[in-house]
Amino acid sequence: MKLVIAGGGKMGEALLAGLLAAGWATADEIAVSEPVAERRAELEAKYAGLHTGDGPVAADGAIVAVKPAYVAEASAALAAAGCGRVLSIAAGVPTATIEGAMPAGTPVVRAMPNTPALVGAGASAIAGGVAASDDDIAWAESILSAVGIVVRVPEAQLDAVTGLSGSGPAYVFLVAEAMIAAGVSVGLPGDVATKLAIQTVMGAGRMLAETGEPPEHLRAAVSSPNGTTVAGLAVLDEWGLREAFAAAVARATERSKELGQS
Repeated sequence: MKLVIAGGGKMGEALLAGLLAAGWATADEIAVSEPVAERRAELEAKYAGLHTGDGPVAADGAIVAVKPAYVAEASAALAAAGCGRVLSIAAGVPTATIEGAMPAGTPVVRAMPNTPALVGAGASAIAGGVAASDDDIAWAESILSAVGIVVRVPEAQLDAVTGLSGSGPAYVFLVAEAMIAAGVSVGLPGDVATKLAIQTVMGAGRMLAETGEPPEHLRAAVSSPNGTTVAGLAVLDEWGLREAFAAAVARATERSKELGQS
């Protein structure tokens, strides 16, 4: 088997779908280990030829896509099955935890993806463990590239990545929620406010990604002196928006460290 995915949840399926769409592997070259029978049936029906089971099988490589509390158990099962190298996407769990459950010298790569991977627009950061070679890191990169962009960082920075981009989509969703509610409060119908807010968030994101301009330049370009945007931005500064985001990222980073220690 080319790859086994431990965990058939949303992120596990997102990676599966991305790999198949990218031609990284065919369905019969991938197995999914998933304890819930109903979920296994769903995956088999959706991806013809896919192997599923309540435990892993031997494979060239494995993805650990379970909740942090189950990583040690999943790693031990992968070790027993015989998996050559491991990519973990479990938040906060250090490579040392997985290395301790695997045979000595097993390459382990830790990653922090985010939920936009579900639509092929993820942002992931990766770091290799003590036995991971450049080839192992490139292997992990090839997997995550199927669902978005990938950057390489030292493992010590992955908690900060979790605080920024791992949790970041929820911050953006909250901004969209707030914009919708604000639009309604100034007289727009709910459906109109929703469409405008969602398109605005998406359009602004595309401008950031496609123009290559720094965000401060794009912000300045729509901030005419004494205009409406400047008036709105002044309120956000007055209410401490920047400080709130800084505190949110810092707290999420600390929580990631706490999860790793537990």
